[in-house]
Amino acid sequence: MTTELVSYELEGPIALIGLNRPDKRNAISDAVIDALRAAIQRAHDEAFVVVLFGHGSNFCAGLDLAEALARASGKVAPPRKRRRHNWHEVFDLIERGPIPVVAALHGAVVGGGLELAMAAHLRVCDDSAFFGLPEGQRGIFVGGGGTVRIQRVVGTTVMTDMMLTGRLLSPAEGLQEHIVRYVVPAGGALDKARALATRIAQNTPETNWKIVQVLPRIQDLSHDDGLFVEQLNSAMARPPEVEQRLRDFVDGKAAPLVAPSSPKAEG
Repeated sequence: MTTELVSYELEGPIALIGLNRPDKRNAISDAVIDALRAAIQRAHDEAFVVVLFGHGSNFCAGLDLAEALARASGKVAPPRKRRRHNWHEVFDLIERGPIPVVAALHGAVVGGGLELAMAAHLRVCDDSAFFGLPEGQRGIFVGGGGTVRIQRVVGTTVMTDMMLTGRLLSPAEGLQEHIVRYVVPAGGALDKARALATRIAQNTPETNWKIVQVLPRIQDLSHDDGLFVEQLNSAMARPPEVEQRLRDFVDGKAAPLVAPSSPKAEG
């Protein structure tokens, strides 16, 4: 689907999902959210890992402000009754879904684009990326889960600074604040994300499911409850392929772990 608002391509176990409004810097409209929901749900059925990226020169410049203005000025009719925010629904499908999502980031990753990126489980950026929360300068507030996802990663102080001043973070600062885990040369984010997704797809589906489902929930629990949930998951019956993987390791047939060559971001 290359002419849609959100493109979808299946490469073996990996679903490539691309925001596809390059002329609008991949700004997020209601139609984009609907298309993203459909793509994510399809990937849940077909794929083992998702790579999320943006077509054109930017990952995502955030909320479609023209649509927001039309809504604020009454040109778009409000919903008949209150319901859950559609961004919250779709971003939760990404973060709390059954398979890992790797985001490949470049160019603008700002506002709602940063909120979307933070719903992914692993984030890669290239040297062209910059991160920001310009809502304060637009007279609005974050609405895509940023108060939860971004604040938990970067902390209240950093997020407050970004929102009050409009400060943009560089790739190095994004790495420092844990927004991204890998920084690569310009133009390399998608290839790096694909390589990581390929590696992740080699894990058992059950292990990947536990990593993306159990870890964030334990983070929200007390110490004792977290250890209890960890024990429950560790004691669950394992699929037959786990025995073979353990046997391969004991017999010296498993691929060895390779230590990183340097402490650089790229790995």
